[in-house]
Amino acid sequence: MSNTTKAILPPVKVRDINAQLRDLVGATVDWLATHWLQILIALAIGAVIVIALATARKLGQRLCSTRIGIAGWGTVLGRAVVKTNNFFIVMVAAKLVQGYAGAPPEVATTIRFLFTIASVFQVAIWAREIILGAIEHRTHSENYSGEALQSAMGIISLLVTFAVFAIAFIVVLDNLGVNVTGLVAGLGVGGIAIGLAAQGIFADLFAALAILFDRPFKRGDQISFGDSSGVIESIGLKSTRIRAYTGEERVIANKNLLDKEILNVSQRNHIRIGFTLGVAYETPHETLEQLPGILKELIQAEGATVARAGFESFGASTLDFAVQFDTAGNDWATAHATRDRLLVTILRRFAKEGISLAYPTQTTFTAAPDGTLIMPYPDPQKVERVDGEANKA
Repeated sequence: MSNTTKAILPPVKVRDINAQLRDLVGATVDWLATHWLQILIALAIGAVIVIALATARKLGQRLCSTRIGIAGWGTVLGRAVVKTNNFFIVMVAAKLVQGYAGAPPEVATTIRFLFTIASVFQVAIWAREIILGAIEHRTHSENYSGEALQSAMGIISLLVTFAVFAIAFIVVLDNLGVNVTGLVAGLGVGGIAIGLAAQGIFADLFAALAILFDRPFKRGDQISFGDSSGVIESIGLKSTRIRAYTGEERVIANKNLLDKEILNVSQRNHIRIGFTLGVAYETPHETLEQLPGILKELIQAEGATVARAGFESFGASTLDFAVQFDTAGNDWATAHATRDRLLVTILRRFAKEGISLAYPTQTTFTAAPDGTLIMPYPDPQKVERVDGEANKA
């Protein structure tokens, strides 16, 4: 049998801790007795540092209350400064005092240990506030509706808090001489497992964040996507709800929605309306030449912008003229009303100018018993013969 040995950590004894405390107290007393002048000067410097940091925190509170000018990023920075805790302020002052007054190794080691913990976690708090503040600033600026952020803020805050404090905890352990390689590897494997298990949820969550940051649409916008269209009612963590023009509510996952081509109707700066006018082939050439100018005149009289008004093609029974015009804005009611008035105005003007709007016609020929065709219109020769016989009589 082979003897195996296991490394056993020595137990922490109370008398060892007491001895360390006695050494620390003794070194501190000796330091105070021999360096009292440097310590007084250092304490004065430390007091100035504490006052300066406390003043900076009050300035941060004022920035948080600002609502105009630099309110956006100023508020974000102000919120971070307000989160500066008293322990960090005291440890910053103590660190500077220790360096100036030449503290003994026992005192310097203790201050350095406490300062490391205070500074690392304070930076984590600042980072958390700046990240969350940046998200809120981005989503709430320019009157953007941040309704999805309101529901997502809990999860976003939890994820950001976990990330920054996990990093801070690892940094503290590493500075204390602990081997954190295994811990980092374990966190990485755990993160991958969670990501694979909830990849569908995370895909929709990140799609919701993409909607917030990229802003393809907001609540109240009219959009078209795929073969559907409607009005955005709400943007959630998992899905977006759209009220269709036919009345029903459509619910579509955020990721699926962003995978489609989205047409934001509410963001259009004009509406284009077009139709075709078919005039009769018998229309004089001079009138045909004047027709584009007449159409442009009528369109401009309605306050619209002419996009196209001219001869288009030869139809089966008409000469086709294409009409396209733009109305400013995105109000379909205004555009349709303009189109209705224009059509009526065109009919009136055509009637005044003697321009006929053609329509498909059909001529039917009938055969007589002897096989001759009975024409659907009077025969000029027969009319002349009948008129001559009538005159003789």
